[in-house]
Amino acid sequence: MQCFKCGETVLPTDKFCEECGASLTENKSSKSEQGCQKCGAGIAAIDEDGYCSQCGFRNLIPALERLEIEINSHLAGVSDRGLKHHQNEDYLALKQKDNVQILVVCDGVSSSEKAELASRTAAETVCQYLTDNHQNVTSESAIKSAVAVAISSICDISIRLSDDPNPPSTTLVTALVKDGIATIGWLGDSRAYWLDHNGCQQLTKDDSWLTEIVVAGEMTAAEAKLSPRSHAITRWLGADAVADAVPSIINFKIPSSGYLVLCTDGLWNYAPEPQNLAELIHKLVDKDAMTISRSLVDFARNCGGHDNISIGLLVI
Repeated sequence: MQCFKCGETVLPTDKFCEECGASLTENKSSKSEQGCQKCGAGIAAIDEDGYCSQCGFRNLIPALERLEIEINSHLAGVSDRGLKHHQNEDYLALKQKDNVQILVVCDGVSSSEKAELASRTAAETVCQYLTDNHQNVTSESAIKSAVAVAISSICDISIRLSDDPNPPSTTLVTALVKDGIATIGWLGDSRAYWLDHNGCQQLTKDDSWLTEIVVAGEMTAAEAKLSPRSHAITRWLGADAVADAVPSIINFKIPSSGYLVLCTDGLWNYAPEPQNLAELIHKLVDKDAMTISRSLVDFARNCGGHDNISIGLLVI
């Protein structure tokens, strides 16, 4: 749970927020009752995205424990809190326009402030930008520009002043599927996979300490996985990573009918090899995108659900 006033994490049993002192027993947690958290404007000033028309502040939108998006039987996704985290800091956005499919999956960095808002801001911003601009430039340019706009929006998220601020941050993986080409962009360790009758391949390379140390030849993958730094990411979207926030991009020519899967590590930690994911999805042949997405989330939850779990799926 979060304080309706300052966004600080609170327990369900807390009566007051230790950060700002706000009463948590009063029914003020919904957007319909709190108005602007910054300037005090009434609820009429708050639009559906949380922005205040008086001062422009984006008010805190509570993280969703579970988000399901179904565009059609071929394009769908699920984001779920899992079983261990106190809130869902993942987010996903999906769109289809002019026979172009857009998928965005983000994983808020848990050690940062308002990680759930960073992931939501990035996913919605990138998805909307690509929807509006995919026809005007190349897919690669569109993704780079979309990420730049998302970073600017994340940097505008208000945070508490402290001696050691940890600004809102998130990973991101996005796919723009157009004319038989899937253009994939990413920062962090959220992944994209392609599966068909020939097997499964990971299309992205994790921006992580483990990947870099193995590529450098300093450790084997087996050795690196034993390190407490094995899951540390080396690139992300956030105010503290602007200088190195240009996404890696690949163009993947779709060879046949199959499945394009974007996911956070809440799923792939339980299916670390591409073949593991292939085995899960091949059991669901002829199922629609939402059914497969729900089944993958259920698989991760049944394995322990130690992290938030998000999947965006395009069936081709």
